[in-house]
Amino acid sequence: MSSSTSSLEPLFSIVSYSYATLETNFFKIPGSAVIARYVKSSHQNDPGRTVLELILIVFAIFTLLQSRTRADHSGKHFIKFDEKEIDDLVDEWVPEPLAQPLDAREQADLDNLPVIVGPTGPKPKLTTGKTVLNLASYNFTGLSGNTGIKERGIETLRKYGLGSCGPPGFYGTQAGAGIADFLGTEAAILYSQAFSTISSVIPAFCKRGDIIVADRGVNFAIQKGLQISRCTVRWYDHNDLQSLEQVLESVEKERRKKKGPLTRRFIVTEGIFDHDGAMADLPRLVELKLKYKYRLILDESVSFGSVGRTGRGLTELYNVPASQVDMLVGSVANALTSCGGFCAGSNIVVNHQACILDLFFIEPSYSPPRCPRCSLSLHRRASNSAPHALDPEHPAGEVRAVRLVLDKVDCISIPSHPASALIHINVRTPSSNPLALSPKPSNPQSAAPREPEHFDVDAEERLLQEVVDEALAQGVMITRARRLRGQELTEVRPSVRLAISAALTRKECEKAAGVVKAACIKVLGRRR
Repeated sequence: MSSSTSSLEPLFSIVSYSYATLETNFFKIPGSAVIARYVKSSHQNDPGRTVLELILIVFAIFTLLQSRTRADHSGKHFIKFDEKEIDDLVDEWVPEPLAQPLDAREQADLDNLPVIVGPTGPKPKLTTGKTVLNLASYNFTGLSGNTGIKERGIETLRKYGLGSCGPPGFYGTQAGAGIADFLGTEAAILYSQAFSTISSVIPAFCKRGDIIVADRGVNFAIQKGLQISRCTVRWYDHNDLQSLEQVLESVEKERRKKKGPLTRRFIVTEGIFDHDGAMADLPRLVELKLKYKYRLILDESVSFGSVGRTGRGLTELYNVPASQVDMLVGSVANALTSCGGFCAGSNIVVNHQACILDLFFIEPSYSPPRCPRCSLSLHRRASNSAPHALDPEHPAGEVRAVRLVLDKVDCISIPSHPASALIHINVRTPSSNPLALSPKPSNPQSAAPREPEHFDVDAEERLLQEVVDEALAQGVMITRARRLRGQELTEVRPSVRLAISAALTRKECEKAAGVVKAACIKVLGRRR
């Protein structure tokens, strides 16, 4: 026995030395002490668990070492085709469609869409050869197709060339600085696409655990931004600031009841709502955000360029300093005849976005020909100090002329603000009363109102499309507001959308309004 033991002593020595070396090297690894402590405590409390973990580790190693593509060298599971059979199979193969086929109504809508020949503008020419008055495009300032802006863009293109992006270190940031100077903010940052602007700004500042109080009528881009942010969202009734104050009070009561910590809190709304043209009461919003200590994110994609004495939006219309709005978000496409969007605010707000957001979305991807277009458009607007109604690049006078005609039509209802250049027309029904408020407050945790408005989507869209077709036949191009049915948080009522352009004269706007009025009476009057 002693001889056998003595013969194994060299082996035991080697094993002992190897174990000591392995242990020494293992404890040199950062975090190894935590693993060792976990294994000791786990084995001491539950030895069976250690055995199970060892089995799982061995199984994982065995699986990783297995070949993922074990070839069958025998070839018995393979079928060999000749050339004729291969050709027949290829001819018989039919690929699946990339999208669902259009139904009859969608195909009819697609076939009825007017097609513009040449550049768009206030009076485009269609493929039918007819020249129409354009009330469908978001050309509020009338700068689309402006000759001076076109020439400046061509000049810049010839001087700098064209690339997929415009690095600010090379081309400068004159467009962002021009927007900041125009709005009266410390700085502004540009985005390459208007839709991605607000849906990127919101998650840039709002994270999980933060609180956002949002209007139930916000557009789809804001809804996507709220979803991406993963923060706690509370909803208030559409453009009802009394409901907003109740929600703000309930959020504070809930925090005190749960003794929760103070978090970042935001109010998110639009200046002029894209869904119905209603306008927010900015002075009251600022009052509430200061009272309850919230930050305000205001989307002025529609109101920027269309309201205010020089088109600076709601801050100018209500004489509210731009510094009172923490983040002013807008579209460069709607007002400045370019593309993209912007977020204006303090230097801290702008620098924060530049640091954390993907550079693909913000200013470096802004191509050089677009910057002078923005700068020239801003210069044209800033240099004009005439009153709003007399300024040819403001549609206020044209808006009043159109509303004077349409407000007298009994078969339609207009939820838009009287000063909004974006006008929505709904089919008037006995139950449609946009001013009717529910006696009970809605649940702030749900995006759906307590008593939603009831309407027949298919029937109203069919009637409104007939109005659009009748107006187009009379030389006025309008459009039915397109909705993402089933994707938006709330069901929006079908409407015809008019975008009043300052490039049209008052007489042309009155003529177009008369055509729309006649089309509404002809189509909607028949169902009475």
